[in-house]
Amino acid sequence: MEPQSSLNRFNYLLGETEALYHDLAQALGLSDSAMRILYALCDGGDPSPLREILRRSGLSKQTANSALRKLEAQGLVYLETMQGRGKQLCLTPAGRELADRTAMRVIGMENRVFGGWQPGEVQQYLALTERFLEDMRQQAADLVPLPGEGRRK
Repeated sequence: MEPQSSLNRFNYLLGETEALYHDLAQALGLSDSAMRILYALCDGGDPSPLREILRRSGLSKQTANSALRKLEAQGLVYLETMQGRGKQLCLTPAGRELADRTAMRVIGMENRVFGGWQPGEVQQYLALTERFLEDMRQQAADLVPLPGEGRRK
């Protein structure tokens, strides 16, 4: 397969995957941002450092803060000061119930998909995805410094 054809297929699959997760969030009554935050909390552990939620969710700080304010106003999460200046995000009992009905269901779906694959297929998929990410980070570093990183030579 030619590189451009592979790139077209990759972009199509990426877009379809993002659309699927958007549709799942909508079907479960959540915004994409709220789903990503709840998912990050379920995946990383409750409570989790706020900086870790930002990293795991892939949301910008501004988008995450807006979604967090809404989740706080609904009584689903709260911020707690950690040692030093950091904060951690915690689920309330109502937030835990919501996470169980939403993000945990999606995580269960993902686990069933991976469970249907051969172990070697899962490892190959993860290794190639990680390789793509690292290679793209190297390419991007030549273009512009990434947040939290200096320009690489």
